[in-house]
Amino acid sequence: MGELPEDIVAGRNAVMEALKGNRSINKLLVANGNNEGSIKEIIAVAKEQHINIQFVERSKLDNLVRGIRHQGVLAQVAPVEYVELEDILQIAKDKNEPPFIVLLDELEDPHNLGAILRSADAAGVHGVLIPKRRSCPLSATVAKTSAGAVEYVPVARIGNVVQTIKRLKEEGLWVAAADMDGTDYYEADMTGALLLIIGNEGHGVGRLVKEQCDFVVKIPMVGKINSLNASVAGSILMYEAMKQRRNK
Repeated sequence: MGELPEDIVAGRNAVMEALKGNRSINKLLVANGNNEGSIKEIIAVAKEQHINIQFVERSKLDNLVRGIRHQGVLAQVAPVEYVELEDILQIAKDKNEPPFIVLLDELEDPHNLGAILRSADAAGVHGVLIPKRRSCPLSATVAKTSAGAVEYVPVARIGNVVQTIKRLKEEGLWVAAADMDGTDYYEADMTGALLLIIGNEGHGVGRLVKEQCDFVVKIPMVGKINSLNASVAGSILMYEAMKQRRNK
Protein backbone atom coordinates (compact mmCIF):
# COMPACT_ATOMS: atom_id res chain seq x y z
CA MET A 1 0.00 0.00 0.00
CA GLY A 2 1.41 3.38 -1.01
CA GLU A 3 1.08 6.80 0.57
CA LEU A 4 -1.38 9.32 -0.85
CA PRO A 5 0.20 12.50 -2.29
CA GLU A 6 -0.66 15.47 -0.07
CA ASP A 7 -2.59 17.32 -2.79
CA ILE A 8 -4.96 14.42 -3.56
CA VAL A 9 -8.13 13.35 -1.76
CA ALA A 10 -9.34 9.89 -2.80
CA GLY A 11 -12.51 7.88 -2.20
CA ARG A 12 -16.19 8.82 -2.30
CA ASN A 13 -16.65 9.86 1.34
CA ALA A 14 -13.38 11.82 1.50
CA VAL A 15 -14.10 13.69 -1.75
CA MET A 16 -17.65 14.53 -0.66
CA GLU A 17 -16.34 15.85 2.68
CA ALA A 18 -13.80 18.00 0.83
CA LEU A 19 -16.60 19.42 -1.36
CA LYS A 20 -18.91 20.10 1.60
CA GLY A 21 -16.05 21.64 3.59
CA ASN A 22 -15.37 24.13 0.79
CA ARG A 23 -11.79 22.99 0.32
CA SER A 24 -10.03 24.70 -2.60
CA ILE A 25 -10.35 21.96 -5.22
CA ASN A 26 -8.42 22.33 -8.48
CA LYS A 27 -9.98 19.42 -10.33
CA LEU A 28 -12.22 16.37 -9.88
CA LEU A 29 -11.18 13.15 -11.64
CA VAL A 30 -13.83 10.47 -12.19
CA ALA A 31 -13.31 7.03 -13.72
CA ASN A 32 -15.07 6.58 -17.07
CA GLY A 33 -18.50 4.94 -16.78
CA ASN A 34 -18.59 5.58 -13.05
CA ASN A 35 -21.57 7.89 -12.52
CA GLU A 36 -24.01 5.97 -10.34
CA GLY A 37 -25.17 6.52 -6.74
CA SER A 38 -22.85 8.61 -4.59
CA ILE A 39 -20.58 9.42 -7.57
CA LYS A 40 -23.56 11.02 -9.30
CA GLU A 41 -24.14 13.14 -6.17
CA ILE A 42 -20.44 14.14 -6.02
CA ILE A 43 -20.52 15.23 -9.68
CA ALA A 44 -23.66 17.31 -9.03
CA VAL A 45 -22.08 19.11 -6.05
CA ALA A 46 -18.87 19.74 -8.00
CA LYS A 47 -20.86 21.24 -10.89
CA GLU A 48 -22.69 23.53 -8.45
CA GLN A 49 -19.29 24.77 -7.23
CA HIS A 50 -18.04 25.23 -10.84
CA ILE A 51 -15.22 22.75 -10.30
CA ASN A 52 -13.45 21.35 -13.36
CA ILE A 53 -14.50 17.68 -13.79
CA GLN A 54 -12.53 15.24 -15.95
CA PHE A 55 -13.56 11.71 -16.88
CA VAL A 56 -10.47 9.51 -17.24
CA GLU A 57 -9.45 5.86 -17.49
CA ARG A 58 -9.43 4.06 -14.14
CA SER A 59 -5.74 3.27 -14.69
CA LYS A 60 -4.94 7.01 -14.45
CA LEU A 61 -6.53 7.14 -11.00
CA ASP A 62 -4.61 4.00 -10.01
CA ASN A 63 -1.33 5.66 -11.00
CA LEU A 64 -2.08 8.87 -9.11
CA VAL A 65 -2.99 7.27 -5.78
CA ARG A 66 -0.16 4.69 -5.61
CA GLY A 67 -2.23 1.74 -4.44
CA ILE A 68 -4.73 3.57 -2.21
CA ARG A 69 -8.39 2.62 -2.77
CA HIS A 70 -10.05 5.45 -4.73
CA GLN A 71 -13.53 4.05 -5.55
CA GLY A 72 -13.44 5.70 -8.98
CA VAL A 73 -13.09 9.31 -7.82
CA LEU A 74 -10.43 11.67 -6.54
CA ALA A 75 -9.98 15.40 -6.05
CA GLN A 76 -6.81 17.39 -6.64
CA VAL A 77 -6.75 20.01 -3.89
CA ALA A 78 -4.74 23.19 -3.34
CA PRO A 79 -2.24 23.24 -0.43
CA VAL A 80 -3.78 26.53 0.77
CA GLU A 81 -7.12 28.24 0.26
CA TYR A 82 -7.56 30.50 -2.76
CA VAL A 83 -8.77 34.05 -2.07
CA GLU A 84 -11.02 36.38 -4.05
CA LEU A 85 -9.77 39.30 -6.14
CA GLU A 86 -11.57 41.65 -3.70
CA ASP A 87 -9.47 40.23 -0.84
CA ILE A 88 -6.24 41.18 -2.65
CA LEU A 89 -7.47 44.73 -3.30
CA GLN A 90 -8.45 45.01 0.36
CA ILE A 91 -4.97 43.90 1.50
CA ALA A 92 -3.41 46.78 -0.46
CA LYS A 93 -6.00 49.17 0.97
CA ASP A 94 -5.32 48.00 4.55
CA LYS A 95 -1.59 48.60 4.01
CA ASN A 96 -2.36 52.03 2.53
CA GLU A 97 -0.37 51.09 -0.58
CA PRO A 98 -1.29 51.33 -4.28
CA PRO A 99 -2.26 47.79 -5.37
CA PHE A 100 0.57 45.71 -6.85
CA ILE A 101 -0.87 42.56 -8.46
CA VAL A 102 0.68 39.94 -10.74
CA LEU A 103 -1.43 38.07 -13.31
CA LEU A 104 -0.06 34.88 -14.86
CA ASP A 105 -1.47 34.37 -18.37
CA GLU A 106 -1.61 30.58 -18.94
CA LEU A 107 1.61 29.81 -17.05
CA GLU A 108 1.86 26.00 -17.05
CA ASP A 109 4.98 24.97 -15.09
CA PRO A 110 4.47 24.44 -11.33
CA HIS A 111 8.15 25.20 -10.70
CA ASN A 112 7.76 28.58 -12.43
CA LEU A 113 4.64 29.34 -10.41
CA GLY A 114 6.39 28.42 -7.15
CA ALA A 115 9.41 30.58 -8.00
CA ILE A 116 7.17 33.53 -8.94
CA LEU A 117 5.32 33.26 -5.61
CA ARG A 118 8.67 33.29 -3.81
CA SER A 119 9.75 36.47 -5.64
CA ALA A 120 6.28 38.03 -5.21
CA ASP A 121 6.56 37.59 -1.45
CA ALA A 122 10.00 39.24 -1.43
CA ALA A 123 8.98 42.13 -3.71
CA GLY A 124 5.86 43.15 -1.80
CA VAL A 125 3.25 41.95 -4.31
CA HIS A 126 -0.23 42.05 -2.74
CA GLY A 127 -1.51 39.02 -4.62
CA VAL A 128 -1.24 36.78 -7.68
CA LEU A 129 -4.02 35.95 -10.17
CA ILE A 130 -4.19 32.69 -12.12
CA PRO A 131 -6.89 31.77 -14.67
CA LYS A 132 -9.02 28.73 -13.81
CA ARG A 133 -8.42 27.22 -17.27
CA ARG A 134 -5.17 26.34 -19.05
CA SER A 135 -3.04 27.42 -16.12
CA CYS A 136 -1.03 25.67 -13.46
CA PRO A 137 -3.03 25.58 -10.18
CA LEU A 138 -1.59 25.60 -6.67
CA SER A 139 -0.23 22.13 -5.90
CA ALA A 140 2.23 20.36 -3.60
CA THR A 141 5.00 20.95 -6.19
CA VAL A 142 4.20 24.67 -6.34
CA ALA A 143 4.19 24.89 -2.54
CA LYS A 144 7.55 23.13 -2.27
CA THR A 145 9.19 25.31 -4.96
CA SER A 146 7.83 28.47 -3.33
CA ALA A 147 9.84 27.70 -0.16
CA GLY A 148 6.84 28.58 2.02
CA ALA A 149 5.77 31.71 0.10
CA VAL A 150 2.50 29.99 -0.85
CA GLU A 151 1.45 30.56 2.78
CA TYR A 152 1.99 34.33 2.54
CA VAL A 153 1.14 35.41 -1.02
CA PRO A 154 -2.63 35.42 -1.62
CA VAL A 155 -3.61 33.67 -4.87
CA ALA A 156 -6.98 34.18 -6.58
CA ARG A 157 -8.35 32.11 -9.43
CA ILE A 158 -10.09 34.15 -12.09
CA GLY A 159 -12.45 33.35 -14.95
CA ASN A 160 -12.14 35.55 -18.01
CA VAL A 161 -8.73 37.28 -18.05
CA VAL A 162 -9.82 40.19 -20.28
CA GLN A 163 -12.85 40.91 -18.06
CA THR A 164 -10.62 40.81 -14.97
CA ILE A 165 -8.22 43.32 -16.56
CA LYS A 166 -11.13 45.64 -17.39
CA ARG A 167 -12.38 45.35 -13.80
CA LEU A 168 -8.95 46.26 -12.40
CA LYS A 169 -8.66 49.22 -14.77
CA GLU A 170 -11.93 50.49 -13.28
CA GLU A 171 -10.24 50.19 -9.87
CA GLY A 172 -7.51 52.52 -11.14
CA LEU A 173 -4.76 50.01 -11.92
CA TRP A 174 -2.37 50.49 -14.83
CA VAL A 175 -1.77 47.29 -16.78
CA ALA A 176 1.69 46.24 -18.00
CA ALA A 177 2.59 43.09 -19.92
CA ALA A 178 6.03 41.56 -20.27
CA ASP A 179 6.83 40.97 -23.94
CA MET A 180 9.74 41.34 -26.34
CA ASP A 181 8.12 44.12 -28.40
CA GLY A 182 7.84 46.56 -25.48
CA THR A 183 9.95 49.40 -24.12
CA ASP A 184 12.89 48.71 -21.80
CA TYR A 185 11.38 47.91 -18.41
CA TYR A 186 13.40 50.50 -16.46
CA GLU A 187 11.97 53.29 -18.63
CA ALA A 188 8.38 52.44 -17.69
CA ASP A 189 6.62 54.07 -14.75
CA MET A 190 5.63 51.29 -12.35
CA THR A 191 5.17 53.43 -9.25
CA GLY A 192 1.37 53.53 -9.07
CA ALA A 193 -1.41 50.94 -8.85
CA LEU A 194 -0.12 48.18 -11.12
CA LEU A 195 -1.22 44.91 -12.69
CA LEU A 196 1.85 43.13 -14.09
CA ILE A 197 1.14 40.33 -16.58
CA ILE A 198 3.60 37.48 -17.13
CA GLY A 199 2.84 35.21 -20.09
CA ASN A 200 3.07 31.54 -20.97
CA GLU A 201 6.53 29.90 -21.06
CA GLY A 202 6.30 29.30 -24.81
CA HIS A 203 4.11 31.89 -26.54
CA GLY A 204 4.12 34.70 -23.97
CA VAL A 205 1.15 36.97 -23.31
CA GLY A 206 -1.91 36.29 -25.50
CA ARG A 207 -2.89 38.82 -28.19
CA LEU A 208 -6.32 39.64 -26.70
CA VAL A 209 -4.73 40.18 -23.31
CA LYS A 210 -1.96 42.37 -24.72
CA GLU A 211 -4.53 44.57 -26.45
CA GLN A 212 -5.95 45.45 -23.02
CA CYS A 213 -2.58 46.60 -21.65
CA ASP A 214 -1.62 50.23 -21.07
CA PHE A 215 2.01 49.47 -21.85
CA VAL A 216 4.34 46.59 -22.68
CA VAL A 217 7.78 46.19 -21.13
CA LYS A 218 10.75 44.12 -22.25
CA ILE A 219 13.98 43.03 -20.61
CA PRO A 220 16.86 43.94 -22.95
CA MET A 221 19.28 41.08 -23.65
CA VAL A 222 22.72 40.94 -25.21
CA GLY A 223 23.33 37.18 -25.08
CA LYS A 224 22.81 34.47 -27.67
CA ILE A 225 19.50 33.30 -26.16
CA ASN A 226 16.68 35.80 -26.71
CA SER A 227 14.37 34.82 -23.86
CA LEU A 228 14.40 34.34 -20.12
CA ASN A 229 12.63 31.75 -18.00
CA ALA A 230 9.17 33.13 -17.07
CA SER A 231 9.92 33.14 -13.34
CA VAL A 232 13.25 34.94 -13.84
CA ALA A 233 11.66 37.59 -16.08
CA GLY A 234 8.84 37.98 -13.58
CA SER A 235 11.32 38.44 -10.72
CA ILE A 236 13.27 41.16 -12.55
CA LEU A 237 10.08 43.11 -13.29
CA MET A 238 8.64 42.70 -9.79
CA TYR A 239 11.87 44.00 -8.28
CA GLU A 240 11.95 46.96 -10.68
CA ALA A 241 8.42 47.86 -9.59
CA MET A 242 9.42 47.50 -5.94
CA LYS A 243 12.50 49.72 -6.46
CA GLN A 244 10.49 52.44 -8.20
CA ARG A 245 7.74 52.35 -5.58
CA ARG A 246 10.25 52.61 -2.72
CA ASN A 247 12.19 55.43 -4.36
CA LYS A 248 8.96 57.35 -4.85
